[in-house]
Amino acid sequence: MSKLIYRSKYGTISFSLERAVPLALVFLLVCLFVLFVLSLALGSYDLSLSHLWQALFAAPEGETSTTILWDLRLPRFLASLLVGMMLGLSGAILQGVTRNPLADPSLVGVSQGASLAVVALIVLWPSAPLHLRPIIGFAGALLAASLVQWIAAGKSSSASLRFILVGVGISATISACTNAILTYGQINHAAAALSWLAGSVHTASWGECLVLMFGLAVLSPCLVWAVRPLSGLRFGPELATGLGLHLKRDRSLLIALAVALAALAVSMTGPLGFIGLIAAQLVHRLLRVGTGSHLLLSALVGGVLVALADLVGRTALAPIQLPAGLISAAIGAPIFIALIFRNAGPKHL
Repeated sequence: MSKLIYRSKYGTISFSLERAVPLALVFLLVCLFVLFVLSLALGSYDLSLSHLWQALFAAPEGETSTTILWDLRLPRFLASLLVGMMLGLSGAILQGVTRNPLADPSLVGVSQGASLAVVALIVLWPSAPLHLRPIIGFAGALLAASLVQWIAAGKSSSASLRFILVGVGISATISACTNAILTYGQINHAAAALSWLAGSVHTASWGECLVLMFGLAVLSPCLVWAVRPLSGLRFGPELATGLGLHLKRDRSLLIALAVALAALAVSMTGPLGFIGLIAAQLVHRLLRVGTGSHLLLSALVGGVLVALADLVGRTALAPIQLPAGLISAAIGAPIFIALIFRNAGPKHL
């Protein structure tokens, strides 16, 4: 473990970095670069590396390659990267707060609450401005998360099985309400909402990317603050209280942060299941790192997973495009089942 120490007249600040973190960062950045090149080059209209370079840095106006790159593929890749990072961070925070390796925004009602709110907005107010989706999605996700926490509270509130069962039950109820809105809404509006529910970034534009980047920039200081309470919660509620944490307040703020990240991601591209679960658990199982490093690596792994899922869905059965949500569910469901059997008992992180 390497340590960076900064001394000033106001005191000393120490930063610790595990030896495995730089290697993991380099590996993930290389993966992202490869996915970036493949995502921009492959598709129904393939671009060679020379055409790709020309379209990126010497873009001649009016050419097909320039239009495809800047209007379609580049915002699509950027949206998938940002959405994956937010879902990875949300999953890592939820797992840290609940000390539950099975916690994921799509399993505890957060994604479903945001989906219900956004679907209702699309069906009932189709002309609503784009920037309202994150606000409405956050309200729906926060209500769903609060309901799960309230029902699961009690003497066994820390049990993994109870929390997951309550989350699955609430998720099923919310999904039924969403289906009712789709069934009785106007057919054209319901079709648009149904396409959004598939969890795809194929319609992502620069508008969605700007909203996602702005939201992540606003929440970044909160992520820096979250490192300390999450580090304390790793030792359990008693020790965390002894370390000076305001347990009830900090847990509520951390859950609100996780909800905000998931709601912002879901409201832009639709629900993408199991990304938060897989990203946080991959980092936790493969690397023993501190809380800050875990959050950073979970974000990058989430970005890699969504970008890879979108690339596979776009090219595997071309010209048919499979939504990224379908690919992530196909990968995440077996991992979720394996984690259930592995943590039968139940266990905590």
